Amino acid sequence: MATLTVLPSAVSPREDAIQLYKAFKGFGSDDVAVIGILAHRDATQRAYIQQEYKTMYSEDILKRLSSELRGKLETAVLLWMPDPAQRDANILRDSLSPGFIDLEAVTEVICSRTSLQLQTLKQIYHSTCGTYLEHDIELQASGDHQKILLACVNKPRYEGPEVDREMAAKDAKALYKAGEKKLGTDEKVFVKIFSERSNAHLIAINTCYHDMYGGSLKKVIKKETSGLFERALLTILQCAENPAKYFAKVLYKSMQGLGTNDTTLIRVIVTRTEIDMQYIKVEYHKKYNKSLNDAVHSETSGHYRTFLLSLLGPNH
Repeated sequence: MATLTVLPSAVSPREDAIQLYKAFKGFGSDDVAVIGILAHRDATQRAYIQQEYKTMYSEDILKRLSSELRGKLETAVLLWMPDPAQRDANILRDSLSPGFIDLEAVTEVICSRTSLQLQTLKQIYHSTCGTYLEHDIELQASGDHQKILLACVNKPRYEGPEVDREMAAKDAKALYKAGEKKLGTDEKVFVKIFSERSNAHLIAINTCYHDMYGGSLKKVIKKETSGLFERALLTILQCAENPAKYFAKVLYKSMQGLGTNDTTLIRVIVTRTEIDMQYIKVEYHKKYNKSLNDAVHSETSGHYRTFLLSLLGPNH
């Protein structure tokens, strides 16, 4: 199964730049033409289009898009344009800005990315924001939530598939002693294990925990922790087990109830399109008995809807 919903186009970036320039001409932009091009170009091609546009028209295409597009379509397209690491840095910058604090978004990005992605993101954050990511986390987050975020961005984590079963059993025991076995919770132990162990190791700890104490780590986290700290631990655990299932749930929640949380909807669709969107669509359909495309179609409208559906690809 192809994992990409946006496949490289055979059109040259120069030709794309010319067509976009034409789409911006006159009164108001031709949104359909803009979507027709940008929603069907991968990260490398989008970077080339930006370069060509700058060379040919001495203008930053991002600024032009910002002045030509409106509302949610503008938000989605501008988030789509950069490469994944720059995009993540932008999401964190915006979510940690005073007045616009969104710690749920910060938690999602930091706790669902690999150690290598976080190291790259940190460098880009520093070079584009002029401040250290850790510094902004310290300013805006607090308590155990702050500790887990800082641990995730500061400690390089092993990403391989190998697991030391003995060590996993030891970790399971340590979590039991720090949580269910004692009155109150020793959060330090949770922070250490969840921020330093590989995904494969966390899955092994979960199995050991179940074998030794008859419960799941998910239940323990829900019982022993709360708020954003709980959310961070659950995000790490669920992304270790099945990231597509985790993001399918985030998308479902963003469209539940009265009104849609467009910020979350845009963020997840845009950040996962070039990673695992096909798998997310499968998980979504499996769990909610409705295709993700249909859900997005019923919750959005206009050119904004067209753009998101273009990123999602065909409705299978």
